[in-house]
Amino acid sequence: MASINKKLVTEKRNPKSTKIDEMKTEEILSVINSEDKKVAKAVEKEIKNIKKAVNITVENMRNNGRIIYIGAGTSGRLGILDAAECKPTFKIEDGKVIGILAGGKEAMFESKENVEDDKKLGAERISSYDLNKNDTVFGITASGRTPFVLGAVKEARKNNNFIVGLSCTENSKLSRLCDVAISPIVGPEVLTGSTRMKAGTAQKMVLNMFSTTVMIKLGKVYCNLMVDLNPQNEKLRNRAQEIFNIITSANKTDAKKFLEKANYNLKEAIVMYEKNINRDEAKKVLKDNNGILRNVLG
Repeated sequence: MASINKKLVTEKRNPKSTKIDEMKTEEILSVINSEDKKVAKAVEKEIKNIKKAVNITVENMRNNGRIIYIGAGTSGRLGILDAAECKPTFKIEDGKVIGILAGGKEAMFESKENVEDDKKLGAERISSYDLNKNDTVFGITASGRTPFVLGAVKEARKNNNFIVGLSCTENSKLSRLCDVAISPIVGPEVLTGSTRMKAGTAQKMVLNMFSTTVMIKLGKVYCNLMVDLNPQNEKLRNRAQEIFNIITSANKTDAKKFLEKANYNLKEAIVMYEKNINRDEAKKVLKDNNGILRNVLG
């Protein structure tokens, strides 16, 4: 049987799984698990590039910039997922982290493969967000050649935006258009061309590392505690109280009292308690320290 697209690693056949349809269940699972173990190593090799993307994005966001993920299929869905999770985890403002998926909201739940071939549509979608010079545009495509993503990135390039590209192919078309290329090479998939597997796992890891580190550098974490979480339900309100207790050593009664005074803004409540000041004063102290609790508490 002939191999498929020898030049593109994401489309190569994996010699370890060529007879996977003849294997027993445990053997199949072992092959998949063995291949998945390669993903973290591939991502580790890209830490320096991820660092560059983080540092520039942090400065951009301090100057009213946004993160705009754009992708198609699995890659685009992972961008949407990361963007959606930033708000409850870090209480990021609406519209500060955006996910654009080829095919729109419907494509999140139902495959719309044809739209990913439209460069013009990618350019139009990114343009609709009225790019400012401090936005980070983050293209995501396992193959590094998806036209929808390339069209968007080329349009952002005209606006002189900082562009990050995430693909699982060496020297991809996407990487040549970017300021920073992140390319974890995970090798051929267990199922030939099924980039929702190792490539998707690598992309999810990179996006988690990128967005989490950006938010840490922006002061949304104290120690390893999510001090900017958005406590909109009972579980998160309880978590906010626990974090308050850990940082201040206060009792549960005081934790609840100060959080209620601060309308469950955790950082404000902590500063009110530790500095013995009112909420308006706590807001000013935090603003004067760029919202970084570490700078306030020492």
